[in-house]
Amino acid sequence: MALDQSTQVSDDALLALYANGDPLAAAELTQRLAPRLLSFANRMLCDLAEAEDVVQDTMLRLWKIAPKWVPGAAKPSTWAFRVASNLCTDRLRKRRGVGLDEIAEPVSDAPDMETQLMQTERATALDDALQTLPDRQRQAVVLRHIEGLSNPDIAEILEISTEAVESLTARGKRALATALASRKEELGL
Repeated sequence: MALDQSTQVSDDALLALYANGDPLAAAELTQRLAPRLLSFANRMLCDLAEAEDVVQDTMLRLWKIAPKWVPGAAKPSTWAFRVASNLCTDRLRKRRGVGLDEIAEPVSDAPDMETQLMQTERATALDDALQTLPDRQRQAVVLRHIEGLSNPDIAEILEISTEAVESLTARGKRALATALASRKEELGL
């Protein structure tokens, strides 16, 4: 089965096509997953280079398991977010032994344009506030409210119950609201 550009092929089908040697399927699945994985990893790690490494490692692992993939057992996107989440957690744990002064400051890749200043300030404030959350709350909030994943998908990624996801996101949102409350007027929220 060749990849047809006129119809939307499922992630499962793309992975199966790749496993059967279709490089276009790999490119399409990468275009679907990599930007979202990069956004997630960058928000978790606050380091674009590390986030890119996480995405590359995640995609390589996906390609390696492609021949053994069981369609319907899990969504490739959910599986990829779980792997990226675990890789981010591993990197964050390794950092804990490093002094704060040795960790690079977050780098914004947003264009330096006056009209985007407020958006950049809001994004920075959100990222700063996200960093105050415990790792699991931050993961749940980013996956739910920034990446737009469903609670059941997040539960599968984090290997917890849907109720636990709801609890993590609710606590995380309350903590973010508290952290941003003093800057509400400044940020025009």
